Amino acid sequence: MKKNLRNLPVHVVLVVVGALMAVPLLYAVLSGFKTTDELSRNPVGLPEKWVTSNYTDILGSSSFWQMVGSSTFIAIVTAVAVVGVSALAAFSFARFAFRGREALFTLFTMGLMFPFAVVALPLFLLLRSLDLLDNPLGVILPQAAFGIPVTIVILRGFFREIPAELEEAATLDGCGPLGFFWRVLLPMARPALGTVSVLAVVGSWNNFLLPLLVFTDPSWWTIPIGVQQFQGQYSAEYARVFAYLVLAMVPALVFYSVAERQLVGGLAAGATKG
Repeated sequence: MKKNLRNLPVHVVLVVVGALMAVPLLYAVLSGFKTTDELSRNPVGLPEKWVTSNYTDILGSSSFWQMVGSSTFIAIVTAVAVVGVSALAAFSFARFAFRGREALFTLFTMGLMFPFAVVALPLFLLLRSLDLLDNPLGVILPQAAFGIPVTIVILRGFFREIPAELEEAATLDGCGPLGFFWRVLLPMARPALGTVSVLAVVGSWNNFLLPLLVFTDPSWWTIPIGVQQFQGQYSAEYARVFAYLVLAMVPALVFYSVAERQLVGGLAAGATKG
């Protein structure tokens, strides 16, 4: 009983935080099943008549699925680029001693200090000069560049915790540096790799300013741009806007639920190996 009483404040805080997250989402889902008139009369209660057409009309729209496909493609390629480049760089910073290593690492970490708004104009001019406007590479490459610094910081700290004895044993077995990196380090780093992959995918999925800056062709619009365009087109139909917002969140929520299981499994595997 005393132990339960000591844990009670923690449980209360968790319930409050969970409610703060779940209530707005539940409100948006229920609002999408109402008409705009009913939403103004009954903003909190359950729908008097469940209007499924708000959702089905969006799901039947080819433009919505095109935006989902664009967002998915850009997010996956960005995550692969960020994790691939950052893992090799973090491996070099963590396992090799060379002149200027810390200065070079500091230079990479300085990338964390520059928000996108500061470089928006020069980046736009650079992309225009490289003919990368209305090109997915115009979004993927800058997103990867902005994601690499924080990913290197996370992976370097994890790689440095790998015991040197494992590297020595791998070397005795005939593994070179790349062999140790591929066969030993990466499997052991699954939790960290999963974490940075989730960060890269979610960051790309939620990115609004960069796709808005790069894409004028609707065929490459992403979900955040679609939300803005839909809200402008149906600004007076709040119920339809809520439905679009809910459907725009579903892919990210599904990905997170799957990634969460993989992260927990990776952490358990890492703990067992340790």
